[in-house]
Amino acid sequence: MIGKFESNKDLIQELTSQGAKHVGNIATIITGTVAEVTKEIGDWVTDVIEMREAAAAAQRDRQAAHGVNAGREEPDVLIDDPAPSARVSADEPYIDADVEITDPER
Repeated sequence: MIGKFESNKDLIQELTSQGAKHVGNIATIITGTVAEVTKEIGDWVTDVIEMREAAAAAQRDRQAAHGVNAGREEPDVLIDDPAPSARVSADEPYIDADVEITDPER
């Protein structure tokens, strides 16, 4: 039979060991969370920088196109892409057509 002193020692040892494991688990959770939050903030800042650079490039393009298009009825340089007009179907990825050349003098 073990004495009271040894029993208390075992209890304190077990509580300390379990407490350390729980504190370690909590620290791991906090460390992982901080790392994930830091990564998300970094990604967000990168997106903001890329958007600012794209906006500046678009402004430079507009300024360059304005100089070329000045005084023209039809713009030589399109600032915005025209709307697509062709309808493409995944069922028919190619056009099967015959070309006929007609002579208007015949």
